[in-house]
Amino acid sequence: MTTTERPLVLPGDPISPDLIPSSTSKPLRLGPGLRHVPPSDIVPVVAGQLITNHQKNSMWVEYNNNRLKSSAPAQTSTSPPYPPTPPMTLPHLSFESATKKTRPQLAPGALVYARVVLANKHMDPEIECVSQSTGKSDGLGELKGGMVFDVSLQFARRLLMAKSKEEGKVEVLELLGGEGLVFEIAVGRNGKVWVGGEDVKTIVVVGRALRETDEGGLGVEAQRKLVRRLAKGMK
Repeated sequence: MTTTERPLVLPGDPISPDLIPSSTSKPLRLGPGLRHVPPSDIVPVVAGQLITNHQKNSMWVEYNNNRLKSSAPAQTSTSPPYPPTPPMTLPHLSFESATKKTRPQLAPGALVYARVVLANKHMDPEIECVSQSTGKSDGLGELKGGMVFDVSLQFARRLLMAKSKEEGKVEVLELLGGEGLVFEIAVGRNGKVWVGGEDVKTIVVVGRALRETDEGGLGVEAQRKLVRRLAKGMK
């Protein structure tokens, strides 16, 4: 994704035509935080950073909120859990190859990596752990062990787009792997990151690296220094 500017915008601010993608081969796609006002005005409805993807002819506003996002770690308990999530429905058959006899048995408070399939103000959200198009889990399902860490929504999006050429690339996970740490993660668009590993110390180090990178807005070189410091502390 090619982005050259990330201007801050406020609700109702006019957006310069220079920042709007102008591809003639694809329709312009507006993401979260933007609204089309006929006939041709585009205005932000939230405060945040305006992000433009010229390759996909799309734009959106990057901002933090507490709304449910597609694909996110969530707990199945309806009592106040950690991390806090609203009550939601996870049908027993919303798992790969699940039947009435083979459906998974989730304990209260179990953590799952799920996709939001229904969310409106009149009903509890519904989530699923299977792709409707493939019938496969595609990495979704119960997350056992590990720990959950909070990051900003913007940082979560950057983690999910780590393989892109977007400015502000996050390399901290690759760097940690280069130091010999063995771990796995599940990144939710709700700002929750689950980290599993071979031992608690590894999990804590990975979570700390993610939090410090996010909160400090660290660039690639600063991420390298952080990882070297944390890896040294483990020896």
